[in-house]
Amino acid sequence: MDVRTAFGRELTALWADGKGSSLVTVATAWGLLVGARMIYPIVLPYLQGTYGLSLSVAGLLVTVLWLFGSIGQLPGGMLADRYNERTLMAASTIVVAVALGFVVTASTPVVLFLATALWGLGHSLYPIARITFLSNLYSERLGSALGVTMATGDIGQTVLPPIAAVLAVAIAWQVGLGFVAPLLLLVGITMYFTVPVRTSTESERDPQSMRETLAIFGELRNPEMGFMTVILFLYIFIWQSFTAFYPTYLTNVKELSPAIASVLFGFFFAVGVVVKPVAGGAYDRIGMRGSLISILLPPVLGFSLLPFVDNVWLLVGLTACISTMLGSGAVTQSYLADSFSEEMKGTGLGVVRTTTATLGAGGPLLFGVIADYGYFDEGYIVLAVIMAVVILLTVRMPGGRETASRA
Repeated sequence: MDVRTAFGRELTALWADGKGSSLVTVATAWGLLVGARMIYPIVLPYLQGTYGLSLSVAGLLVTVLWLFGSIGQLPGGMLADRYNERTLMAASTIVVAVALGFVVTASTPVVLFLATALWGLGHSLYPIARITFLSNLYSERLGSALGVTMATGDIGQTVLPPIAAVLAVAIAWQVGLGFVAPLLLLVGITMYFTVPVRTSTESERDPQSMRETLAIFGELRNPEMGFMTVILFLYIFIWQSFTAFYPTYLTNVKELSPAIASVLFGFFFAVGVVVKPVAGGAYDRIGMRGSLISILLPPVLGFSLLPFVDNVWLLVGLTACISTMLGSGAVTQSYLADSFSEEMKGTGLGVVRTTTATLGAGGPLLFGVIADYGYFDEGYIVLAVIMAVVILLTVRMPGGRETASRA
């Protein structure tokens, strides 16, 4: 079958029965939320000047955003199991919009940090609710639907930071960051009034007891779930390590201009716009194992060759190879969503995502230590080895329930 024909059929199926408008709204909100987080590194120099922050304190500010965005996903998942996802997703976008308002008007560093923590907590309500909502809306095409929303996130990460940079230079950093707030507010209100709720039988769930919640950890002792949790943790470790330092590596080691480095970094996310829907569709058609291995092999090559390449165009090719790993989330998170029972799906995803994202946040710190000791190049070789370990774990994963032929 022609690739364009298959792609067209998949889009038609996603849009059918009035579902497309809900998918667009959910995906748009996700793109704005994720893109807004990538604006923070752009405006950090302005924050340093405005509030007299040192570089380490400015870095801690970003850490607070990621940390609260991670630890809040477990309670966010529990709320997704108890209440309707539409309300949670709308509340998330509105809370983030309000938090951005506090950030751009903060009078002291303390207020700035508190507003950033609120931003992270507001963001944390969205990821799990988005997945459980899509799993109900697209029971047969979760991978494709999740891939579309993740691709929209990459569009946000590619487009919003350059816009913010232009606005910060031309007007003020507050405008560069704050322009996202009214967009989030508009999408949140639109979502609340247009996205459908689940049927009464689906939404009338009894509150979970603590014993039932703790039972999730028992499910993680299942070999398949344990393997997938480790795979997700290692992937997040690699992703956060790479994204934290790639622009710095390109300017300091490869001696590229900051402009070219930022374009290459944006290109990394731009490729994900294509990769994530393809990976999600592959999960729906050929299953977890084959789709995950196929998208993780190119990054092994890219990381391995990166220290030995200086030509800009070759770096573009290696960046494209590395960026295929962005499709991993569409596969691993779809697999996890399919693995938990309907009643415990949100809580289960919250436990896994909070645990793996919190532990994976140590990646940039460790990678930074390696770079400080003069082993920047060797750090990418280490990432290649870890990625190879992820592939090996995928191959050796026991059972490996597949979901092929669901479409």
